[in-house]
Amino acid sequence: MKMKKILLTAAITFSTLIASAQFMVITNYDSEWVEGKSMNALTGDLGIGYMVNDAFTVGIANGTAKPDGYDLWVRYSIAQVEGAYASFKMPTEDGSENMRIGVGFAFNVWNSLYVEPNYTMPTSEDDKGNREGSFNFGVAYRF
Repeated sequence: MKMKKILLTAAITFSTLIASAQFMVITNYDSEWVEGKSMNALTGDLGIGYMVNDAFTVGIANGTAKPDGYDLWVRYSIAQVEGAYASFKMPTEDGSENMRIGVGFAFNVWNSLYVEPNYTMPTSEDDKGNREGSFNFGVAYRF
């Protein structure tokens, strides 16, 4: 009897979270992703995220370090500046070697569509001792 109550409580809690959940679909335009194939430049970093609360979003995206893998990402909204966020991205394979951190800003352009310029950089140096960041142009849709 006690196990049924626990399962029922968990099911109701989970369904309430899903019903009130806010999801977002994101992508970054990358002109260097695949030369000559403009659609891959837009969908190469396509991902989906779950907005845990007003500050945190977690998600998964197509892999940028390895095109056949996936990246886990976390976004934290900076409360002092509406639209500003800090981000963290890590591939599922060799994650500690290819982590990236960044900052960005989400501009609402129409209903739930956002344009998001952002800057990311690796957390570790490459073989040559460089740690060059990149400026990206992102698009997000929240639903």
